[in-house]
Amino acid sequence: MSTEAPPEAAEVAVGRWRRLDRRMLLIRPVLDVVKSLPVLIGTVILGRGNGWEWIGLGVTALTVLVGVSHVLTSRYRIAGGQVEWTTGLLLRKHRAIPLDRVRTVDVTSEPKHRLFSLSAVRIGTGRHSAGQGDQLVLDAVSQAEADRLRTVLLHRKEFLAEAEATPPPPEQVVAEVDRKWVRYAPFTLSGLAVVGAVFAAVWHFAHQLNIAPENVGPLRDLVDDLANTAVWLIVVVAAVALLVVVSLLSVGGYVLSFWNFKLTREPEGTLHVRRGLITTRSVSIEEERLRGVEVKEPLPLRIAGGARLTAIAGGLREGKGGDKGGGLLLPPAPVGRVHEVAAEVLRENFDPATVPLNRHPRRALTRRLTRAVGGVLILAAALSGLAWIGFLPSWMWQVALGLVPLAALVGWDRYRNLGHAIVGRYLVSRSGSLARATVAIRREGLTGIVVSRSFFQRRAGLITVTAPIAAGSGGYQVVDVGESAGLAMAEQAAPGLLTPFLRREAQR
Repeated sequence: MSTEAPPEAAEVAVGRWRRLDRRMLLIRPVLDVVKSLPVLIGTVILGRGNGWEWIGLGVTALTVLVGVSHVLTSRYRIAGGQVEWTTGLLLRKHRAIPLDRVRTVDVTSEPKHRLFSLSAVRIGTGRHSAGQGDQLVLDAVSQAEADRLRTVLLHRKEFLAEAEATPPPPEQVVAEVDRKWVRYAPFTLSGLAVVGAVFAAVWHFAHQLNIAPENVGPLRDLVDDLANTAVWLIVVVAAVALLVVVSLLSVGGYVLSFWNFKLTREPEGTLHVRRGLITTRSVSIEEERLRGVEVKEPLPLRIAGGARLTAIAGGLREGKGGDKGGGLLLPPAPVGRVHEVAAEVLRENFDPATVPLNRHPRRALTRRLTRAVGGVLILAAALSGLAWIGFLPSWMWQVALGLVPLAALVGWDRYRNLGHAIVGRYLVSRSGSLARATVAIRREGLTGIVVSRSFFQRRAGLITVTAPIAAGSGGYQVVDVGESAGLAMAEQAAPGLLTPFLRREAQR
């Protein structure tokens, strides 16, 4: 929201304007100069005495001036049932967010902030526009002020707006990270993404510079050595090397992201998550907006006996993964501990991940086997055709054909994991094999029920029931359930919602 400049503080009955911490002036100019280095270096190289370097210096000076102006002119306050923010020297900007629209308050302290005991506070409303979250960022406040803002904004305690920071109320510790849990890091395969990104960047850079491996001394020697080595030995050595690198990167990422992890429950009914070693992050989730939990068990992590827990809550910023959007309740940990924390978070005497589930019909097994095995057979047939025309070696389609038993095993495991149940006020569903997930969502939070079936599902007498909810991914599916059982489950999950449609169908 953009309006005219705010009234003077003297005219405000409640709340006073506060400024960003001035210690940010020691950091912001340095960061702006670093960001401008590519422009500065480029103009100096291209200038060659033609005056371009002065343009680079001017752009750098302007960037620094804008950053300093932002720190000096930014003000905020909490008054009249809303949080207000204003900034700008020549172009004034003013935003106001009602307190009842505030959904999340993320407190992050990057190394640049921790150097001076500062924090960045991100106030989110849960709305998204143009691919970006609608949030207000106060990027330089003291840690005490960040804690005060979190309490005021989440618990609507406006009377604290003018009070000095007080020690936080006692919290109940729900879970803390155990250093032994780092053994689960290699099974998350997070280091594989880092290796892929680095390899892609190096490959692209070398391609842009027309650098070929055979033209680089050490790489040329390595290629010559590999030419005289058995293929199976190259594959084994490369796999072992990749496994070691991925494991080390995964462990490093786990330590940086989840060290000092702590999940607590505050007396006001808020779940508070703190985590991070170098960059620390603090996320608060109101239990009133908690709609359920999701236990995620990727296959490698499941084999190692681990899992992770995420919250399904309204207003959480969704990113690549629940932990990126602030919904992580427990990092990769022993599956038993994950189940205990899930029950504690829901305040229930049952564990949603271990409740007995209703099995799906055997026809669902046929669909899973057909889709898993059929995909591998199609791939093998395509590779075989390419080998027949001489485009690929014949061993590739033979290897693909050898994956049929593995595909059948995955299909069977996907069927074995299918299930659903209504337990108290929760709808529980489980699906997946390579990325198994168990979801427990509160039935009163459902915004409707969607029943769908494809042509092949209709022939098999199966349906898919989707439970839309204004949280998490927006909807969770119970796939390939029997028609009668699925409709009965949908009616029990949202009583009376499907009755008019069922009567209309029966009259036809």
